Amino acid sequence: MKFILCVCQGTGCMSSSSHKITEALLREIKERGLEKDVEVKLTGCHGFCQRGPIVVVEPEGTFYCGVEPADAAEMVEEHIVGGRAVERLFYTDPVTEEKIRYYRDIPFYREQQRLILRNCGHINPEDIEDYLIHEGYEALRKALTEMTQEGIIREITKSGLRGRGGAGFPTGIKWKFCREAEGHEKYMICNADEGDPGAFMDRSTLEADPHSVLEGMIIAGYAIGAGHGYIYVRTEYPLAILRLHIAIRQAREKGFLGKDILESGFDFDLEIMEGAGAFVCGEETALIASIMGERGMPHSRPPFPAQKGLWGKPTNINNVKTLATVPSIILKGAEWYSSIGSEDTKGTAVFALTGKIRNSGLVEVPMGTTLRKIIFDIGGGIPDGKRFKAVQTGGPSGGCLPEEALDFIVDFESLKKAGTIMGSGGMIVMDEDTCIVNIAHYFLSFTQEESCGKCAPCRIGTKQMLDILGRIKEGKGTMKDLDELAALAWTIQNASLCALGQTAPNPVLTTLRYFREEFEEHIQEKRCRALVCKSLISYVISEEKCIGCGACQRRCPTGAISGSGRTVKPTTKGKSVRETRVIDPKICVRCGLCIEACPPKVRAISKVSPAIPDTSNAGSGGETS
Repeated sequence: MKFILCVCQGTGCMSSSSHKITEALLREIKERGLEKDVEVKLTGCHGFCQRGPIVVVEPEGTFYCGVEPADAAEMVEEHIVGGRAVERLFYTDPVTEEKIRYYRDIPFYREQQRLILRNCGHINPEDIEDYLIHEGYEALRKALTEMTQEGIIREITKSGLRGRGGAGFPTGIKWKFCREAEGHEKYMICNADEGDPGAFMDRSTLEADPHSVLEGMIIAGYAIGAGHGYIYVRTEYPLAILRLHIAIRQAREKGFLGKDILESGFDFDLEIMEGAGAFVCGEETALIASIMGERGMPHSRPPFPAQKGLWGKPTNINNVKTLATVPSIILKGAEWYSSIGSEDTKGTAVFALTGKIRNSGLVEVPMGTTLRKIIFDIGGGIPDGKRFKAVQTGGPSGGCLPEEALDFIVDFESLKKAGTIMGSGGMIVMDEDTCIVNIAHYFLSFTQEESCGKCAPCRIGTKQMLDILGRIKEGKGTMKDLDELAALAWTIQNASLCALGQTAPNPVLTTLRYFREEFEEHIQEKRCRALVCKSLISYVISEEKCIGCGACQRRCPTGAISGSGRTVKPTTKGKSVRETRVIDPKICVRCGLCIEACPPKVRAISKVSPAIPDTSNAGSGGETS
């Protein structure tokens, strides 16, 4: 049996020097003369980013995580030569503490159904031959030789595939509109301008399986009658761009791009357009403007891009994950795909599961899966014994859902009813230490900063909402502000030019809907229960716990801590006790350096809210309010 050592070289693992692991393995194998028995293969992201760097031994599927270059010698000696797996590098389940050897048995993977990510972590993204072994470009061959353009569109429509970029518009209908639009010159665009905080689904797909996206683009280009395509990807994704360039060159060499593809008479080629990272360029018309060299700003619709898009020609735009799905549908059929998912939304969804979660990474599940299953069965739940508080779906344009929403299913309609969206697939988990008011402020500040400024509702309205949230965080808000937030949100949603403005109020509206009591605490009690909002907290030193060492006083940048350190009284055992330090809340800037300086065994300093606590409790040391 020939061993294949699959070393993850996605961005996450490479940042932890996985390329050095590859070099070390190759060196060990060469020194032992095992070149004929062992292959070292670079792969893209496996999705389990938190456990990287990852090495998977195929064909058996042994999963090694947290690997370092120094482990290479042991892996070759023990596993390859001795036939004994290196148990210390196995994945340890954070719930059961069980060590799990095989990829297929790890709950993070076992509970997923990978269609979009089917090749990620298993093939070499820089080698087209590896993609071809896994049915690569067979769907293109079938589409060009066995199907008509109308037949392809009917199959995609029948499958129920909806755009995975956020809006969820039916893909087949979108293709049909573009195909039927007047004009012979048409364009195909892949939208890879992924900009949501915490999202990395498209980046990882492009890094790990670029040919699946190219194949989907070529099929789409054939179906709508386009002869040229663009992949619009942000320049912050250098590895994805590098591998796309390699994939495009290899596809041309194999005859899958260019003139007379597979001798079908169909001509199609594409190029990469690097975006400057503006979030608004994820919107179709802004993206088109950027490709044409204009400032990335949205335009009113109609006309829609399918009617008048790039250089005034009919243009179809699909997301990375949408296009990566197309080859599987063409090969396996619409009925196969439509059998997966919920009644309203077919297929699977990919999420970047991040935040206060034990198992962060890329998760692909059938539509209709509950939030509880994703967060607790796949994600492993909340670490450090903390309580789940909320989950943010849909990125900065989405909303926060509370614990009672954990049994909601994930699809476009269900999340919309809950007040949020699925978006491109961001999913950020929060625990009890999260301040909801601060979260609403954070996401709104992102969209406000990313607003192109073209329309007043978005440009001015989001700034007014942000100012109100800032006052509430500082304990200067009023109950009237909550009504003002709702009124501004309605105006922005209904009057903004594009989806950035129309969805910007979602984080505020959902937090008001599900966590209104926290806003009221900030306003009426001047209290932040999560002890996050600096203006509403104070640092206090417990008289009972303080040993008078002065570490906090020496670290304080503003001189807010006083106390001479003189011996003030003896203990019952005759030992001297130094004077307790005291923090002046009027001088303190709430930087937290004093807590860091206080000896861990002492822990005499704590945060309290309201900001200026009752002095009768100042010596308790507890985080009381």
